[in-house]
Amino acid sequence: MLTARRGVAVLAVVALCGLAALPLAAPSSNASAKRARTRGAAARPNIVFVLTDDLAWNLVRKKYMPHVIELQRQGITFKHYFVADSLCCPSRSSIFTGLFPHDTGVLGNAGSNGGYGSFQAHHDQRKTYPLAIRPRRYWTSFLGKYLNGYGSPKMTTVIPPGWSDWTGAGNAYAEFNYNLNENGRVVHYGGRSHRANYLTDVLARRATKFIDRAAVSRKRFVMEVATFAPHAPYTPAPRNAHDFHGLKAPRKAAFDKNNFDPPLWLGVRPPLTQKQIHTIDRGFRKRAQSVEAVDRMIGKIEDTLRAHGLASNTYIFFSSDNGYHMGEHRLLPGKQTAFDTDIRVPLIVAGPGVPHDRVESQVVQNVDLYPTFLELAGVVPRRSVDGHSIVPLLHPAPGRHPLLWRTAALIEHQGPDMYIGDPDLESGNLSGNPTTYRAVRLAGGAFGNALYVEYSDPAREREFYDIDADPGERYNIYYTPLLTPSERVKLHAMVAALSNCHGAKACWKAGQPH
Repeated sequence: MLTARRGVAVLAVVALCGLAALPLAAPSSNASAKRARTRGAAARPNIVFVLTDDLAWNLVRKKYMPHVIELQRQGITFKHYFVADSLCCPSRSSIFTGLFPHDTGVLGNAGSNGGYGSFQAHHDQRKTYPLAIRPRRYWTSFLGKYLNGYGSPKMTTVIPPGWSDWTGAGNAYAEFNYNLNENGRVVHYGGRSHRANYLTDVLARRATKFIDRAAVSRKRFVMEVATFAPHAPYTPAPRNAHDFHGLKAPRKAAFDKNNFDPPLWLGVRPPLTQKQIHTIDRGFRKRAQSVEAVDRMIGKIEDTLRAHGLASNTYIFFSSDNGYHMGEHRLLPGKQTAFDTDIRVPLIVAGPGVPHDRVESQVVQNVDLYPTFLELAGVVPRRSVDGHSIVPLLHPAPGRHPLLWRTAALIEHQGPDMYIGDPDLESGNLSGNPTTYRAVRLAGGAFGNALYVEYSDPAREREFYDIDADPGERYNIYYTPLLTPSERVKLHAMVAALSNCHGAKACWKAGQPH
């Protein structure tokens, strides 16, 4: 096998440097529509979507998030779930609309092509999943962080279209002293002197009350709870502020290590100082503390569903808008890169008919959530989206598995993307602020488990990492004989096709096995 030979060769480079299933047809929009119509005739389920902010896989541990671990036992964990951009607003816009950033037009957190303003300017608020689902007599509820620029610097009373229940927050990263738009009424929540003001707990209370109302009214519902945790400044609930004494950030293969043949923006960096490592460890500890409240919220939501007899007809989705690096590649805490720390995030789904304790290896993206929610709700999409429903993966037919699935995920990012007042500024360029790039994250197919990146800077730099042989993504082998000229041509063609695709059919074809 090509990938096996390359893997052996990559391991040799590392040492030298010192450093049985049957295939199904590909998913189609017609098949999805047919399944949606069939589901529409049956009892339609409820959907709960918990979206965290900057949560990386290294926080999904039993000691931090036991309810999430239990959710894994009850359902499916998608090991190859990737966001289309490792930055808040572009990623969230893709979730809401099912469109890649090049189709939403939301390419950053602020400015003419970023944030809430760009989402409005491109009329993306008219393309969201609640707007499509609500006419099916669903109650639709949103609670928490919407998009950067919404309710900031001053809270607004605007409720985006499609939501029948709205609790929108503005600049509430500190979890205290913030305003909420509660169905058109601005409500202020104060400081730490009143612990009940802690935002994640407020969202938990309002989420369970919404379920109570829906149950009493016998209304099916879709509810998205978008926490600010564990985004910086990583504020934990006061009750958790002293947990995990001595906890340190994981020391994986890339921690405090330089890359071999890195792109210019990454470069060769000096070792992290002891002060920086101490700050990283303290930050990771606070992140672990802050997700305890998120996990507690999930437990309360599950308890409320069970109390009303709704658990057996409710899907729960758990995910994050992007991941987070902390010391890998000698980068201070941040995101925006194409490395797995930033683009590969949890997607865990449990619900009626979903197999228990299953790990799914197919490539899935955040643009797939929109068509998935619609199909589960029995809604036939009225417009084309870039993603595909993952319902066939949630309900696999016995003895059969969709081998003819996509093997490439598109990652696209416009940078540098820092601006004054940006909550993601953190450590500036020391945290990683890459130039504009387009990338494909591969899993399966001829290239195996790999990452390919094209930068649009004047140098037109390229990266290729064989992740099976190099899980830390440290050894860029693009310019070595380990990658043939024909393979380079294929990789470029794949990026070009995906970054210019429009609609489910074209985007699906572009991500097919190569």
